Amino acid sequence: MTLPDDAPFKELIRAKRDGETLTGAQLRRLAMGIADGGLSDAQVAALAMAIFFQGLDRRDELPAFTLAMRDSGRVMDWDGIGKPVLDKHSTGGVGDKVSLILAPLVAACGAAVPMLSGRGLGHTGGTLDKLEAIPGYDTAPDPAKLRQVVAGPAGCAIIGQTDDLAPADRKLYAIRDATGSVETRSLIVPSILSKKLAAGLDGLVMDVKHGSGAFLPELDDARDLAQTLVDVAVAAGLPTVALITDMDAALGHSAGNGLEVQEAIDVLTGHETADERLVEVTLALTEALLELGGLDPAAARPALASGAAAEHFARMVTALGGPSDILERAERHLPRAPVVVEVFPTGPGVVTAHATRDLGLTVLALGGGRERDGQRIDHAVGLSQIALVGDEVSPGGRPLGIVHARAEAAAAVAERSLVAAISVADAPPAAAPVVVERLG
Repeated sequence: MTLPDDAPFKELIRAKRDGETLTGAQLRRLAMGIADGGLSDAQVAALAMAIFFQGLDRRDELPAFTLAMRDSGRVMDWDGIGKPVLDKHSTGGVGDKVSLILAPLVAACGAAVPMLSGRGLGHTGGTLDKLEAIPGYDTAPDPAKLRQVVAGPAGCAIIGQTDDLAPADRKLYAIRDATGSVETRSLIVPSILSKKLAAGLDGLVMDVKHGSGAFLPELDDARDLAQTLVDVAVAAGLPTVALITDMDAALGHSAGNGLEVQEAIDVLTGHETADERLVEVTLALTEALLELGGLDPAAARPALASGAAAEHFARMVTALGGPSDILERAERHLPRAPVVVEVFPTGPGVVTAHATRDLGLTVLALGGGRERDGQRIDHAVGLSQIALVGDEVSPGGRPLGIVHARAEAAAAVAERSLVAAISVADAPPAAAPVVVERLG
C-alpha cells in the first residue's frame, strides 16, 4: 500500500527498509526532519541503513533527495556578480592539490569560484587542511566576506561548508560515519551534490579518481559513480561534467599539507620541476569547467604560464587573512618539520609503481592526516620530492623521497614505509594516461 506523504517518519523508514520507492514529498520531509531534529539520531541511523541496503533509484529518488538535502538550508545567491559561478569536486587521493591550482586558474580565466572543500580522512588529504597550513587563512568566512572575496579581484575563495549550507547532509554524514553506512552511491551522491547545489553554481566538474590510492580503486566502480553524479546533477539543474583520472600513483611530488601548498605555489609560479601529470589533470578539469561556463577553454594554459593564476591565488590568500607575500616567501610562512631525512633505494633503477594508498598511510602515521573526524593534524609533516613513475633513482643519487617528521622515531618508520611503497626495476613501465575518460 502506498503511504501518504504525511505518514509518520517511522513508517517512511520502514517503507524504504522494505524496498519501496519514496515520493519527492516524502524525501523532502525526511531531509527536513534530519536537519531540524524531527528525526531522532536513532531514526536517522535507521534511515541511512535502509538506504544503504535498498538504495535510491537514479531517475526519481536520487535527484529528489539531493534537492531536498540542498533545500534543508541556505542556497547561495550570486545575482549581479556578472560572471559564471563554477566549481570542482574531487573524490580524493594522495598528493591531490589540484584545487589549490584550479580555483585561481579558473578565476584568472573570468569565472567566479566559491569552492566548498572538505577535510581529509584516512589516507586521503583534504584541501581545507592544506590551506590551514597558511597562517591566518580563514576557511570559514561569513557570507558577506565570501561574496566580497569571490566578486573582488581574487575571484575565488576555497572555504569549508558552513552550518547553514545543506545542514541535513552534515548531520546525516556524521551518523553514516558512526554507523558504517558511508559506502553507497545512494548516500554519497546526495552528500556531494547537495552542497554544490547549495553553492548556487552555474557549472560543476567532477574529478572521480580510480586506482590504488583512490576511494574507488576499480575503474568500473569509478565510472558508475561518475555517471551517477552527472545524471543526478543534470536532473537537479546543474550542468556537470565528470573526468575519471588515475590515482595509481601519487599526484605530484609531495603528500602532506604544508608541503602540498608549497608544491601548488611552485606550479602556479612556473617552477621547472612541476609534475606533468598534475598539470595535465588540472588543465583538463579547468578546460572542461570553462566550457560549461561559456568561457574559452584555450585561455587556461596561458593563464597558468603567465602567472595570472598565481596572482589570483595570492589575492585569495590575502583577502582571507593570510600573508600578502605568500608567493615570494612561502618558506617563511609554511610550517617546517624538525626532522628531514632523504630516503634512498637499495640499488639503482627506475620507479615502476607506487603503492599509493600506502604513501597516504605513511603521511597519516606521521601525523599529517586523521583517522577520525575532529582529530588534530600536523601541517608540517609529510613526504616531498617523491620519485614519480619513470624517474631514475639510486643510492646517493636521486632519492625515493624526503621524509618530514616531528621526531626521529617517526621518521625511521616512514623511511621503511616509503621504501616499501615505491617499486624500482631496471626498465620503465609503459606510460599510462592520467585522464582516463570524460562523461557528460
